[in-house]
Amino acid sequence: MRSETKVTAPIMDAAKRLVVVGRAGVGVDNIDVPAATARGVYVVNAPLGNIVAAAEHTLALALALLRRVVDADRSVRAGEWTRSKFIGRELRAKTLGLLGIGRVGGEVARRAGAFGMTVIAHDPFATEASARAAGARLVDLDELLRSADVISLHAPLTEKTRGLIGAEALARMKPAAVIVNAARGEIVDLDALAAALEKGTIAGAAIDVFATEPLPADAKIRTAPRTVLTPHIAGSTAEAQTNVAVDVVEQILDVLDGKPARYAVNAPRPPSEEAGGMAWLRLAERLGSLAAQLLDDRPAQLALAYGGAVLELDPEPLRAAAVKGVLETFSEQRVNLVNALDLARSRGLVIAERRETEPARYASLLSVKVGSTEVAGTLVQGDPRIVFIDGFWVDVPVDGHLLLTKHQDKPGLVGRVGTLLGEHDVNISSMQVGRLHPRGEALMILTVDDAVPDEVRARIGAFADINAVRTARLGV
Repeated sequence: MRSETKVTAPIMDAAKRLVVVGRAGVGVDNIDVPAATARGVYVVNAPLGNIVAAAEHTLALALALLRRVVDADRSVRAGEWTRSKFIGRELRAKTLGLLGIGRVGGEVARRAGAFGMTVIAHDPFATEASARAAGARLVDLDELLRSADVISLHAPLTEKTRGLIGAEALARMKPAAVIVNAARGEIVDLDALAAALEKGTIAGAAIDVFATEPLPADAKIRTAPRTVLTPHIAGSTAEAQTNVAVDVVEQILDVLDGKPARYAVNAPRPPSEEAGGMAWLRLAERLGSLAAQLLDDRPAQLALAYGGAVLELDPEPLRAAAVKGVLETFSEQRVNLVNALDLARSRGLVIAERRETEPARYASLLSVKVGSTEVAGTLVQGDPRIVFIDGFWVDVPVDGHLLLTKHQDKPGLVGRVGTLLGEHDVNISSMQVGRLHPRGEALMILTVDDAVPDEVRARIGAFADINAVRTARLGV
């Protein structure tokens, strides 16, 4: 959907099979994101598809204001040829003040540099380094309002930015300054802006977005002087339409295929492909699932440990994936990266974390402990592997049916288990045996092609020297 479609909680309640809402654009003000999150529904957008279009339109509006393009066009169409009426001003050597220097603001800053402008920016979430990379200098809001010749808005709509450009802010601007808004209509008090234009306290305004769209017939900004008004078209180019459509559809296909979305606004973003990407999320989820399946009771606490190179990754997606694996074991409710952490909080699951700069054995190690059970894994040549289960170092794939036994390490026991499985047509695809010392306690993990029947599992558990037997199902 685009900006005019509203996706509300009642709509989501009626759409029982809804999995993902895709916004072909940047803003998601028209989607009830908290309601989607509570229902485990992904909300995805296309934050990169139309940033160039929006940046170019911003500068087009600034140029139209300073060069009086619209007024001159109307004059010529009316049969006039009064060149002296339309002496404009150049962008060169002017100061551009960006309220927000995110993706679109950064693109505007880079293009403004080509016009020879000095760029300043106010953005509480930007760093000095990111601003410098775009060719801008960070300043406080008061300095921006007082110093800028062109003020361009690129902030998201929040309670702090709603109505931010009102009578007080407009009074602090230079009389020769112009303002451009191609971000969110609610950031600007249009009545206050119209009044400032009528009084001549600012030189002009170009507006592409409005709090109420279409713009009401009685809106004062319609008749205000020195204005350029466009109907929310900053992101509307042929190229941008294609880009945002492709971005959204690719993410929808990923979600329907069980993968996380690149630009989900209500779910953590997976690690980059260079850092292991989806493999780390898959590992975290399977570790959580295995740990939960090895328990008798629902867990009250989950502990995560990040070791070695894992410390360089954002822990939030790993945390969400591990919680998803745990909760799916005990819940009939849809659990995914969108709602896993919220569900954990609502169910009182306590999440603890620790960081280890030098993990044992592996350069990278992710550990999940649930109750008394602890499992850990890493990536081996890019593939996720389970390498630790309850004190035993092993090497186990993260997909398939598992049969696990804790037993005394004695000759013949492994053969008896294999024979019994063969008698019931359960095919073994791999086997791992870990032990602490000869003839002591050992752990055997068999990966099998099909689920082990309960009757067979019970007979294995009755073998002499078998202390415990468990089955688990990972990713099948």
